Amino acid sequence: MEKRTYKRRNHSGLGIVLGGFTSLLFVLLFNVGCSVKGEITPAPDKEEEEPSDQLVEGVDYFLPHIDLNNWKVTLPIGNPTEVKPPEILNYGNLEILKEFMYNDSIDGSLVFYTYPGASTRNSSYSRTELREQMVPGSNNTNWTFAEGGRMKGTLSVPEMSKDSDGKFHRAIIMQIHGRLTNAQRDLIGEDDNNAPPVLKIYWVNGRVRVKTKELKDLDASATEILHTSAWTDDDGHYFAEEVGHNKFTLEVKVSEGRMEVILNNTETIVYDGIHMEKWGVFENYFKAGNYLVTTEEGAFSKVKYYDLEISH
Repeated sequence: MEKRTYKRRNHSGLGIVLGGFTSLLFVLLFNVGCSVKGEITPAPDKEEEEPSDQLVEGVDYFLPHIDLNNWKVTLPIGNPTEVKPPEILNYGNLEILKEFMYNDSIDGSLVFYTYPGASTRNSSYSRTELREQMVPGSNNTNWTFAEGGRMKGTLSVPEMSKDSDGKFHRAIIMQIHGRLTNAQRDLIGEDDNNAPPVLKIYWVNGRVRVKTKELKDLDASATEILHTSAWTDDDGHYFAEEVGHNKFTLEVKVSEGRMEVILNNTETIVYDGIHMEKWGVFENYFKAGNYLVTTEEGAFSKVKYYDLEISH
């Protein structure tokens, strides 16, 4: 059984408010000057006060804080279509990206828009989603749990379509995906390097749900656990806080035999049992964006990222 730890962190500060009353005396002085004809001289016009809350950054527009040098994006069109570094760095001027990945300069976010369309080989769902590339432009260099990794992002899900029953569709907003090395791929006779995703973080009806993988047979051999069929989904975990369509922060921290997911620095779930230890055989990469989990006609979703960072 996977060892899991659930924590609710409460951060509060003691604020001391000192209040008092200050008596203000306003004296209204009338300087009445009368001309020879008895006319009152008007007081000079008062200058208009400048607004106190000035907009900042690039003068009234804002940009997301995301370095795309180590990310490629997959789109719900083509076979599907991908845009890698260095081309992705010029995303604002690429015609193919303008519908799916663009800046909202009012709130400083990078918008990921998607709908049911083209899907990748091992999925029936479409996405506008970033995939980590440790070496820009290449999928061949990845990381293990022993090497560790961290991903942190601030995001929101402002728009999500509903199904025929009036319920919101779902989207995966962050992932850690497994990958076979070339030697592992050849060992088990696969024709690609795909391995299961060890982490999927969903937006579900305004709440954040975390799902991971568990090994079906803990006695499986080192070769047997390389097969996707050797792994199954756990029951999943919902964080207590409801994020709705508002901005929230997710942090994922990985080290040898351990994976932790933190919501808004107040709730955390830790996976650190036998399943995480066994997972150490795989390489991995981070994913972030908008992976719409439906093929229903007319469905769509928007996910906004305000900042996103990864480290190893």
